[in-house]
Amino acid sequence: MVEPHAEIPVEITELDVHDDVALREYWEVEQAAMRGHRSRPLLRSYHVLTMLRDPNPYFRHVLLAARADGRIVGTADLGCSVGDNLHLADLEISVHPARQRLGIGRALYDAASRRLLADGRTTVVGEAHVPVGTQPEAAAAYAFASALGLRSVHVEDHLLLDLPATPPDIPMADSWEVITWGRRCPDELRSAYCRMRTQMENDVPRGEVDYEPHVFDEERLRVGEERIARGYDQVVAAARRTADGAFGGYSVVLVPHGEPEALQDDTLVMPEHRGHRLGLAMKRATLAVLSREHPELSAIHTWTSVDNAAMQRTNLGFGYRAVERMHEMQGTIQSPAAQQEARGWSPA
Repeated sequence: MVEPHAEIPVEITELDVHDDVALREYWEVEQAAMRGHRSRPLLRSYHVLTMLRDPNPYFRHVLLAARADGRIVGTADLGCSVGDNLHLADLEISVHPARQRLGIGRALYDAASRRLLADGRTTVVGEAHVPVGTQPEAAAAYAFASALGLRSVHVEDHLLLDLPATPPDIPMADSWEVITWGRRCPDELRSAYCRMRTQMENDVPRGEVDYEPHVFDEERLRVGEERIARGYDQVVAAARRTADGAFGGYSVVLVPHGEPEALQDDTLVMPEHRGHRLGLAMKRATLAVLSREHPELSAIHTWTSVDNAAMQRTNLGFGYRAVERMHEMQGTIQSPAAQQEARGWSPA
């Protein structure tokens, strides 16, 4: 349908992810928008975007495209968990830099809200990245989300490690060892790994984000490993106590296929095993694998809660530097009519 409240006529439709031409155009607009207002983004590769063609039994994506004069000028990615957190939706909106401030982003938000409400979702969360040294209100994404009625409920530092890097040579306790694996967790470790992944679900700082942790079982692990392998190389390090084989934590790095920058994803040290410098040791182990198997990498990105003092110390000591602040912006999903009334808009 043509959205009536944008300053230029735009038509918003659901994108066919199997349409190569349309999906490539969608990706190019998303890339241009992120490069235009982000200081150091970790860009989603086209290959990773094509993974949406294979439905995920645990998480569903819907892509919306805003077109003006037959060309895509804005995008929206609606992400919804399946089977848990049925009230919650992730939403990322991008508008081409040449078409910003024309109401296209708001039109995409209205179109997304209609679909999310029809799906029973009541809460929406999106990310707003703010360059270091900039007040949040001065950043376009933060100001846009605030104008829609969303508020910051959790803040993380976006950290970057330039490669090659030499981490600090601080040993962990002698009673521990670090083991690593790639695409698939060894069978004999899967149960223990799932327990740690479930612990991560419960421990990771989320501020006021309205999210209910789920149990990470071996079926979810299997599906996740198979899906990740289609778009990423994976490096996992785990700390194991030599005396009894108890696991004290894990760390995961993802390398998008064909891309020069990696993502440091989860790092967890189990509560009862903290204080042995396991986090630093596991990160050193993943870096050693990356240096050996992916010498082409130029950087690693990670995000750490501003309140997570222990992991902040580990990352900064490792050599990471802050490049942005990420605000998770959360709000109640309202119908477009209710949004317009709240904004003071009237058809008269």
